[in-house]
Amino acid sequence: MIDELFIALFALALGLVLFWGFRVLPKEAWQIIGAIPRHKEENGSWKGLNLTYYGLFNANAYVLATAVFLLLMASVRIPFSGILLLSAAILGLCIPASRIVAGWVEKKRYTFSVAGAAFVGLLVAPPAVLAVNALFGGWFGFSIPVLSAMAALSAAYAFGEGMGRLACISFGCCYGRPVAELPEGLRRLFVHRAFVFTGATKKISYASGLEGEAVVPVQAITAVLYCGAGLIGLVLFLQEAFLAGFMTVLTVTQLWRFGSEFLRADYRGGGKITVYQVMGIASIPYAVMLGLLFAPETAGTPVLAEGLARMWNPLVLLFLQGLWLFTFVYTGSSKTTGSVMTFHVVRDRT
Repeated sequence: MIDELFIALFALALGLVLFWGFRVLPKEAWQIIGAIPRHKEENGSWKGLNLTYYGLFNANAYVLATAVFLLLMASVRIPFSGILLLSAAILGLCIPASRIVAGWVEKKRYTFSVAGAAFVGLLVAPPAVLAVNALFGGWFGFSIPVLSAMAALSAAYAFGEGMGRLACISFGCCYGRPVAELPEGLRRLFVHRAFVFTGATKKISYASGLEGEAVVPVQAITAVLYCGAGLIGLVLFLQEAFLAGFMTVLTVTQLWRFGSEFLRADYRGGGKITVYQVMGIASIPYAVMLGLLFAPETAGTPVLAEGLARMWNPLVLLFLQGLWLFTFVYTGSSKTTGSVMTFHVVRDRT
């Protein structure tokens, strides 16, 4: 009963947050949280560093994904020493990879790519599990099964990228094609479900000049589809169907990765088929290979109640808080917008 109640409440919470985000985040006010003065100019004004909702929602998404992974691994009684070491290893590679891959594909220094980070994560996760087991398993007394870890990671990734699309909406990136340019059938489908972004500093405005135009809500579709896939992966993991969960989540998310690129208007690199689409399609046979290679492994029957109880751990909470702070600063310190500030005394209050 606790499994069903947890999944229902989790799905409800995700749905409410997404519904709110789809309604308000395309608006201009939901891009910049605040600004910190950094350099004083000769005219007395200050140049500021902008802190963005993009960073806040990215931090929330990374912490959500990591928490889901920790919970699922804890539910199969993997010691937190192994789980945290593995999480740190994968995050340590994926977070910088999001900028490195975007720079390579899109030729822009200050862009992030979740697709690039996800592809790198899929490639490095199995050897990372084996390396952590070999280097630390004997010391701390654990052995993490690769397939179970991949099933947990795939579900966590789906939730993370799904909720991370709120960051894209607030910044106005990863945007869809104008509805007016779509074929008649698609135009009728999206005409009353489009996003309309406002604000000159949103990427859709300065990169494509589409401020105020109805565009395909591709970020919203991705968010709903990925969170739905994550919920399926969560259910299958708790039913001990690790291979089915891993393959289902990877197939759904990466097929949509391929298809959604045709609905997007932002620059994704040259060519009719983008590098990100190639990465998405290539992920599926790679996942099949991993499934065939590690399918005999089992991690025991998941017990969600035990996992939830183990999550109330000071080390786990501090790890998640540290991850949130690092991700917020790393992705939320805007490199593409600036601000100018002046300060004065309110005389009638002195």
